[in-house]
Amino acid sequence: MKEKFTLKARDHLGSSEGKRLFNEKHFAESAPRYDIATRALSFGQDAGWKRALVAGLSPVEGSTPRCVDIACGTGDIALQIAERFPDAEILGIDLTPEMIELAKARNHKTRVSFTTGDMSHLPLEDDSVDILTGGYAIRNAPDLGETLTEFARVLKPGAQAVFLDFSKPNSSAMQTLQFGMLKTWGSLWGLLLHGNPEVHGYISSSLRSFPDRESLVALYQSHGFRLEKTKPLLTGMMRLDFLRYEPAN
Repeated sequence: MKEKFTLKARDHLGSSEGKRLFNEKHFAESAPRYDIATRALSFGQDAGWKRALVAGLSPVEGSTPRCVDIACGTGDIALQIAERFPDAEILGIDLTPEMIELAKARNHKTRVSFTTGDMSHLPLEDDSVDILTGGYAIRNAPDLGETLTEFARVLKPGAQAVFLDFSKPNSSAMQTLQFGMLKTWGSLWGLLLHGNPEVHGYISSSLRSFPDRESLVALYQSHGFRLEKTKPLLTGMMRLDFLRYEPAN
């Protein structure tokens, strides 16, 4: 019998280990209806945002570029990258075995593989990745600074990194409004899809400890990532950040 999800975001998101545990249990619960949830929570725009992410990737020189999609979920971004770059080797990594099972079930491409793993401790060699992507990933990092350091370790100099996620405004008044809206909307869909408002209501709590826009860009820069372009989505509540990894030496 499947274990019932009973964790509370407020009890776990304050520490890296607590957040990692919450993520693992939460996404195991949400996996079977995750694609429905992302469509509902985004007012039907999720698929278009992910298409824009993949369309914005620059071609990579070399016969076999290596691409990694972290927090890959059910594999939609990884499989779209395979359509865009048929010669690329693509690896999707997710913390949750339930997500990886779904991704593997929909994959029929020989150059795409999926495995469980922690975004802060990737099973990859140094300087080995040409493109790194993440949809709704970095906000869920147990320790974002540590995770960006890990991304920098595996990326080749000049590699691309693209992240789609919620964007936290600089203004405290706008933050309060955003948190309230997300708590209400996420809790509704958590209740409808899982009988538990915590399942998607947690998004608001996860955003509270996430850097605001100005701080996030500064954090990118401090880890060697240059923001090449950004695309606000859903009146600025979401963003697509296109980055280039340019280490200092």
